Amino acid sequence: MNNPVFSQKERNIIILLIVLALGGILLYATSGIFGAFLGTLIMYTLFRTLNIFLIEKWRWPKPLSAVVIIIVSIFIIVLPFVGIGSMLVRKALELQENPAWIKQMLDAINQFAGDKLGNPDLLQEQLEASAAYFGRLLTAVLGGAANVFLEITVMYFILYFLFVNYRAFENGILFYLPFDEEQAIVFGSELKNITYSNIVGQTIIAVVQGGCLSIGFLLFGVNDALFWGVICAILSFIPLLGPPLIFVPAALILLSQGQTWQGIGLLIWGFGLVINIDNVLRFIINKKVGNIHPLITVIGVIIGLPLFGLIGLVYGPLLLAYFLIAVRVYKANKRLSLQQEQLEGKKE
Repeated sequence: MNNPVFSQKERNIIILLIVLALGGILLYATSGIFGAFLGTLIMYTLFRTLNIFLIEKWRWPKPLSAVVIIIVSIFIIVLPFVGIGSMLVRKALELQENPAWIKQMLDAINQFAGDKLGNPDLLQEQLEASAAYFGRLLTAVLGGAANVFLEITVMYFILYFLFVNYRAFENGILFYLPFDEEQAIVFGSELKNITYSNIVGQTIIAVVQGGCLSIGFLLFGVNDALFWGVICAILSFIPLLGPPLIFVPAALILLSQGQTWQGIGLLIWGFGLVINIDNVLRFIINKKVGNIHPLITVIGVIIGLPLFGLIGLVYGPLLLAYFLIAVRVYKANKRLSLQQEQLEGKKE
């Protein structure tokens, strides 16, 4: 029996308000693990084709396919990040126990800046200008690292059920997306290309740049070549700006210590090889897979680091790229609606 107090339209509005209110509460409650949901989307996009191949071509049971993919992803994605994180922690502890060489390095750069550039306080001025920002950034990164284990657990828990029920999941997404079938296919294709470009493509660039920088450090006599190569690989997620933060100070230290040809050689190696490898590989990857503009990457990193910690180097640019894809599809849908309205107006 219908309630005579409210009309059907009023009941629909009340139900919608309840749904929005409950959705807002749930969104707020899960804001701390939002990175897990974004990671699930990324991992599903990366391994979707493999999951379908194992189930539909090789006739694997769905749970088996999901478990195997999760194990493979842990070995090729999660464990390398764990190794890098442990290396950074060990190095940070070493620096904390022996900070004398840091002061020696700063004094050497300041001496070089005073003798060669006529600005003995160059480094001090730059450090004072950026200390507050990098202090907040470091706090955010370390705070995000403390939540990594929980996010990874939640991500794989959700991912398992998505792989097992992939058809129902994708049909549900298509049903609730406000796009027609053609636009949904375009949206999914661009989502996949951008994800592959940023995850697979940028990882290749990072490994190659870090390896080249390590080789350069070995050639020109800089200590801890492997460690600084790893740092360069991490910073290479920031296009053009990342690697120079490593090899330029190293070259200045070499110059300040009287190793002139080594310092100049490292600068030539860095700007001539390391930077240009980024440009060449990025051009090839963008042509083959998808294009993320460097400006989107830089802004995405600035957004992602405070939100997600170190993994924000990946999540930030992707989140911004996904937003721009949605805006582009919306504009196309709006344009199509206007064209249909104009055709209907002409018929009338």
